[in-house]
Amino acid sequence: VGERHISFLSRGLARGARVLDVGCGRGVLLGALADRGLEVHGVEISAEAARGADPRAHIRIAPRLVEAAYPAGFFDEVVIWHVLEHLDDPRGTIEEVRRILTPGGRLIVAVPNFSSLQARWSDAAWFHLDLPRHLYQFPLAALRRLLEGCGFDVESDHHFSLRQNPFGWIQSALNRLTFLPRNGLYVLLHRRATGEGAPYDRRTRLWLWLALGVGAPVAALLTLLETLLRSGATVHVVARRRDA
Repeated sequence: VGERHISFLSRGLARGARVLDVGCGRGVLLGALADRGLEVHGVEISAEAARGADPRAHIRIAPRLVEAAYPAGFFDEVVIWHVLEHLDDPRGTIEEVRRILTPGGRLIVAVPNFSSLQARWSDAAWFHLDLPRHLYQFPLAALRRLLEGCGFDVESDHHFSLRQNPFGWIQSALNRLTFLPRNGLYVLLHRRATGEGAPYDRRTRLWLWLALGVGAPVAALLTLLETLLRSGATVHVVARRRDA
């Protein structure tokens, strides 16, 4: 999955092209892109969040993209991967991206799709609502309007995500069961991955593990269905800077 992701982000870029990851964290994407011969840059609001980043990544710490003070026309590609929904000024961020992209430069944005089949079925139980961390929710049509209104031409939108969408079906279904903790499966898996102590009582953990095992095949089928209907629970959009 990770290899497919990096191949998508680097497609069509010449060796040495400059790529910026907005909200880069520890620069996991940047390290993989550097392996492909790209010049990689990142912006992060927290020095702690960026600790341990690949030394090849040029990372600036700034509360907003505009305050990172990049030169105009500096980047060939900017990636905003599941970050835009966390920002207090999405429009201002997109406008700044246009300024720092080269003419015809590429922007790739990934967000939860508030107009998706999964979101509409789940309603308030939707896993990707992620309140209160997500400050904005983007229906795909609204994201396209935002990009076009900020001087971009949308080239394509992509609805399949094996990393995000099947799990969203399982956890959203569990969130509809009031006797289980909200996003409990996510918390359980996260704590297991980080080596923290197991949360919840034994009965609750059994329910969650059972749901994962039984729900995974169903969730995979639903993910294929939503992809065919072009209604993915998360989407990523490719756009180009429009120039007069």
